[in-house]
Amino acid sequence: MAHLANLNGIRKTLPAIPKLPSIQKTRKTSKIIGFLGKKTKNFQEQPLQTTRRLALGLASIALVGTSSNNVSLAEDNGYWITDLLTVPSVENNITNEKTGSRSFVKKGLYVANLNTKNRMYRLKKYAFDLLAMADLIGPDTLNYVKKYLRLKSTVMYYDFDKVISAAAVDDKQPLTTLANRLFDSFEKLEDAAKMKNLPQTESCYQDTKVILQEVMDRFA
Repeated sequence: MAHLANLNGIRKTLPAIPKLPSIQKTRKTSKIIGFLGKKTKNFQEQPLQTTRRLALGLASIALVGTSSNNVSLAEDNGYWITDLLTVPSVENNITNEKTGSRSFVKKGLYVANLNTKNRMYRLKKYAFDLLAMADLIGPDTLNYVKKYLRLKSTVMYYDFDKVISAAAVDDKQPLTTLANRLFDSFEKLEDAAKMKNLPQTESCYQDTKVILQEVMDRFA
């Protein structure tokens, strides 16, 4: 009895040990059931993965938005264009009389501003490139023909306008006539390629080749 009394006394003198709250880690499991099978797969920690992906996505959007704002608000530094490309205007009568424009002109295409001599050389070079396009024309390549034609003809359109403006008075009308013949032929060729009509595309291209050769002879 004396021994038990001593034990009771020791218990009373010891400080009470606080109970730690029980921590239970629960994991949510989601089940994905396929439409074609009866087996199920359990994926654990799915909320963690979703949150991480969402955070990365938001961070990337924020970075892209910040960078685009910096570009749009940047001032002209003399090295690159910091705003949208403007659509140039033409001064001479080389547009389509019915539409007031040209269907093949590609918007947003950068055209290097060269002097008159270099523009004439580029007209000759691009005419040569289009003369070499014969091998590209085929039943499965008309979409590429249309895109290639638009790239070359858009530059030639603006180059012809500048060359006509800088030409002598006696040369303006012959150059304008040559440009309109070429651009009318370009529009017919583009329409044929757009409709995926191979015989008509080949026929229009044969007519265009004749005028392209005249352009090369003119600026030789």
